[in-house]
Amino acid sequence: MTGGAVGAGAGASVGADRDAGRGSGTGVGRAEPRGGVRLGAGRDWAELLRVSALFTVPGDALAGAAATGLRPNRRTLLAIAASLSLYEAGMALNDWADRAEDAIERPHRPLPSGRIAPSAALGAAAALTAGPLALAVGAGRPALTVAGGLAATIWAYDLGLKHTPAGPAAMATARALDLLLGAAATSAATSASTAAGGYGTVASSGLGSGSGLGSGLGSGSGVRAAVPTALVLGAHTLAVTAVSRREAQGGSTAAPLCALAATAALTQLLARSGGARTGTGPRGGLGTVGRAWRIGGVPGSASAYPGSAWRTGARGAVQAALAATYAATAARPLFHAALNPSPQLTQRAVGGGIRAMIPLQAALSARTGALGSALLTAALAPAARKFGRKVSVT
Repeated sequence: MTGGAVGAGAGASVGADRDAGRGSGTGVGRAEPRGGVRLGAGRDWAELLRVSALFTVPGDALAGAAATGLRPNRRTLLAIAASLSLYEAGMALNDWADRAEDAIERPHRPLPSGRIAPSAALGAAAALTAGPLALAVGAGRPALTVAGGLAATIWAYDLGLKHTPAGPAAMATARALDLLLGAAATSAATSASTAAGGYGTVASSGLGSGSGLGSGLGSGSGVRAAVPTALVLGAHTLAVTAVSRREAQGGSTAAPLCALAATAALTQLLARSGGARTGTGPRGGLGTVGRAWRIGGVPGSASAYPGSAWRTGARGAVQAALAATYAATAARPLFHAALNPSPQLTQRAVGGGIRAMIPLQAALSARTGALGSALLTAALAPAARKFGRKVSVT
């Protein structure tokens, strides 16, 4: 699964990275069975759930929040927690669904090797799905709706769509929904504040628009503003998932080449200047709606806000650096896989695509002017590399 899926997107995304991530395991011993069911040791579960890939998940919600033009809040944290759990639900469910196939192609995996019982993996998937839905209740009804759709997509992917032509599209949908979950949760807090008589805030995105004042700035407009950003993340997930479908056998140059072309197109989009958030109610204290656009390098109303020129320059530098990092992380292994589509190089290309999620999410946040979220997301990359050496993301 690529991107778990949430994957994704969280595991589909959410659990989505699991497909993309079926690789070498950690050499650990078996745990003793309890009550006839082999529960597995902690390292066995870390391998099953691909914990090193979890670092690719928080950036979805942060990018979604940035696309609404709002600062991350308590409900954003709930969305991140829900995304992490759904991601792992997808990982466990995918291994359970593929246990017969893995017994032939990957006998070292936790389920076919007997280190974890299939029933334990299925129970974990169910529990990890139920928990996030409870968290989403606290994030508001729109967030619960998105989380429910995300959970349904994950289970549909793992139990049926994965081996059909609709598989990559389902995985891309899951990852896009994971980003929209962050947008729905973040903007829901503003909706509640507005209903209580608070000021509205700006919601503008470099990839789309959606703003309003008072009742016009509800969670619905926040989600709509985040849709273009979600489509970018979904496009990357679609490309990586298409490559992952041949990771065990190799032999396909078409998928890596298409993914390479998609990476180039997305890099160009990420490097292009977008809309910056400048005048929000909480920041300016006026509750006014303002936008500052830099499309194609041509400044708009940014000069109306003190310090906006400096912010625009800093945003541009960070955005360009993150776009370049995304390209380098994803493109190099894809190029090698296109030249020699062996299983090993194909798996490396999938792993590169999963790791590239982090600079992609960070660049999307930076493109809207949310430099704090961008830098926080980018800071997860070193930890992802460190843990990736212990538990492979593929």
